[in-house]
Amino acid sequence: MIAAITFLFLVFLGRFFYIQLIWEDELHYLALDQWTREIPVNAGRGVITDRNGEILAGNRAGYGIYARANAVEDAENTAHILSGLLGEPYDALFRKLNDRTKSEIVLVRRTGKETVEEIAGREMKGVYYARNDERVYPYGSLASQVIGFTAYDRSGTTGIEAYYNSYLAGENGEILYDTDLVGVDLRGAAAAYLPATDGLNVRLTLDYRIQSVAEQTMGRVLEESAAKAARAVVLDPRDFSVLAMVNLPSYDLNAIPRDDLDTLNALSRNNLVSDIYEPGSTFKIITAAANIEEFLKGNRRALDPGRHVFSSSRTRTVDGTTIRCWSDHANGKHSGQTLAEALNNSCNPCFVDIALALGPETFYDYLSLFRFGRATGIDFSGEAIGMLLPEQALRACDFARIGFGQSIAVTPLQLACAAASAVNGGYYYAPRLVSELSSSDGSVSERIRPVPVGRTVGEEASAILRGMLEGVVRDGSGKKAYIEGYRVAGKTGTAQKYENGVIAQGKYVSSFLGFFPADVPRYLCLIIVDEPQGSYYGSTVAAPCAKEIFEGIIDIMKIPPSEEV
Repeated sequence: MIAAITFLFLVFLGRFFYIQLIWEDELHYLALDQWTREIPVNAGRGVITDRNGEILAGNRAGYGIYARANAVEDAENTAHILSGLLGEPYDALFRKLNDRTKSEIVLVRRTGKETVEEIAGREMKGVYYARNDERVYPYGSLASQVIGFTAYDRSGTTGIEAYYNSYLAGENGEILYDTDLVGVDLRGAAAAYLPATDGLNVRLTLDYRIQSVAEQTMGRVLEESAAKAARAVVLDPRDFSVLAMVNLPSYDLNAIPRDDLDTLNALSRNNLVSDIYEPGSTFKIITAAANIEEFLKGNRRALDPGRHVFSSSRTRTVDGTTIRCWSDHANGKHSGQTLAEALNNSCNPCFVDIALALGPETFYDYLSLFRFGRATGIDFSGEAIGMLLPEQALRACDFARIGFGQSIAVTPLQLACAAASAVNGGYYYAPRLVSELSSSDGSVSERIRPVPVGRTVGEEASAILRGMLEGVVRDGSGKKAYIEGYRVAGKTGTAQKYENGVIAQGKYVSSFLGFFPADVPRYLCLIIVDEPQGSYYGSTVAAPCAKEIFEGIIDIMKIPPSEEV
């Protein structure tokens, strides 16, 4: 009996302890919720700016009108007044004001300040308002897939709006009024004010001026070539800051097609980050970089980048598969090529030779260093990792094709970052879209600095490669990217498209990957034009786009001509 009494005493003591100390906050909140009504105080959402402080996503003041049915004294008269002020149907408002199943009713989500002043002047019982700003995008469709948009409740849905939502959103506050059990305000009761905490502002690495030039350029080629899509990414190779990202066709962030989800999903997708493709000849930059680095390390299998002369045959046969150069090599054309000349002429069999000479083990080591088959680490949701065949499952013919950018699929961002590393001295960084977070008073809460990921090649190999790629623009297939007085380097690409495992006749991806100044790269641009009609070569479709974007950057940044060209 003593044991039983002691046990019961301990149970009651434990319950008492639990209620008083552990459950206290929850019970206090439940009591407060039962005897008060809350008017929301919405936090101001942080703005999104470009690197120069130009606002790309801001706010327009607005107000939401709410009601508590239990506190409304004259639903019929209140509905008549509100119908006239809000322009809403009387019947709908009357039904809402009589709906006592909800503690709080949304009458309208947004209305103007004048309407709010009219409602406040009428002193209608049970009706109140709260600040509910509207998200606005001053540049409309500019960088729409990067910036993203918000839902009706102003929470981030896509893009930077979604990825940095926890910082942008802030924390809502509320005004608490004492009420009776059914929610009617108690006369003379004091209100308690819990202030909102505004969200942080997000500064992007994008430059809206470079973004504008890139979008205008890609918009022109999209229209003139009647292409399916046109895309561009501009990076700073020194730290992989993203200066521009263009995905066309696009849409206006102030007129989001929310009623057509298929269209919205297609237009709002950042294909540069989330989609993959076979890069074709622009990938030869990576193959050349791996070969040069291995030669400098003393690997006897690597081909001498300055002296090795490739076979003049326009074909290579691997496992019964014949790989051809685009040129017929008539009259000795493209015979006796060095690596620099092979890059100039974009001859596929030469890069088959390099891949086979290095072997799968060594070549795959470089693919890993350049982060193919895994994420780059950009601060953006939905990044694809590409498609890289497992080394142990490789057929020789597939491996041979990887050397010139087939049998491998990458995201445009992956390729741009890999190339940036190949030409910047071999330094790979995690690409970034945001540089800092700050409060409304301008104080910086967090600086997001470049994050080094690893090394790919050495400084010497990188310098040799830069010189060769400058030759491609000066003397080879990239001539239409040449800018008088400036040292531009790059590589063209024209890739066939596959559908259901076979080559799609007449469908190509035209591309150009370039950078300048060639000796000390500051701007790198990847151009992709998907299924252009008529001329489809990267040299004629994509290279001129890069030139136009680079010329725009030169004008914006007031970059003087190079002393040595």
